[in-house]
Amino acid sequence: MKDVSNHQQAVELLQQLGLKEYEAKCLVALTRIPQGTAKEISEISEVPRTRVYDAIRALETQGLVEVQHSNPQQFRSVSVEEAAETLRQEYESRTETLVETMSDIEPVEPGAEEDATHEVWALAGTEPIRTRTQELIEEATDEILLIVGHEKSITDDLIERLRVAHTSGIDVLIGTSNETLREFIQEQLPDATVFVSGLEWLDTSPVDPDDDAVISRLLLVDGRTILISSERGITIDETDSEKAVFGRGFDNGIVIIARRLMATGLGTAGSLPMADER
Repeated sequence: MKDVSNHQQAVELLQQLGLKEYEAKCLVALTRIPQGTAKEISEISEVPRTRVYDAIRALETQGLVEVQHSNPQQFRSVSVEEAAETLRQEYESRTETLVETMSDIEPVEPGAEEDATHEVWALAGTEPIRTRTQELIEEATDEILLIVGHEKSITDDLIERLRVAHTSGIDVLIGTSNETLREFIQEQLPDATVFVSGLEWLDTSPVDPDDDAVISRLLLVDGRTILISSERGITIDETDSEKAVFGRGFDNGIVIIARRLMATGLGTAGSLPMADER
């Protein structure tokens, strides 16, 4: 049963890396035998024999399959490691080409100037939110205030970006939901200001006890850019459950509200400065 599951997963992953369905099935089939004819590949992969030749030809072109011109022809795959490296290089090459191509596309001139004070965007998925959090931190010129709801929000990349920001002279203030998390972050960033936030609603809803949503992170950059993310329970698989909104501008309502809420949490830290209302 596990072999069937692994077989199907391998086919799906190969398709995600750019192979067509029959190509992926034929390649997986060839990894299960030293070599084989089109008939043998068809029987193992359940790809119609007439389509096996087209699939093998495509795989040969990509350097994933070798052909012995005997009668009948014999085919064999390169090693799994070599195939993975070939696909990785192709994937990276396509990604680089995509970036270059899209960067060269002429922008469309906007019909009217947009009002940045009302800029609010939504994001879904932990990885995109982590990436946007790190981008906003890199944009900081004066102050970074980050309040962390739970430890899943703290990654090595985030710690490194906060460390670089602090080294460059930017004030870095980090609030946590508990003392254990505060001690952990303080060890990673000994020169930053780390405190236990007074925002008790980070972990639970003060209105609905059945609401299992938790605040993952609250980020305020230079007093004018805010990102707020949450997810349904911290035990859920982190890849899909997190959602966020972020906004910019001193006059943006969401920024004003979040700035004042975060100032409340700062106030419990004793000598820490209050968030700048500007």
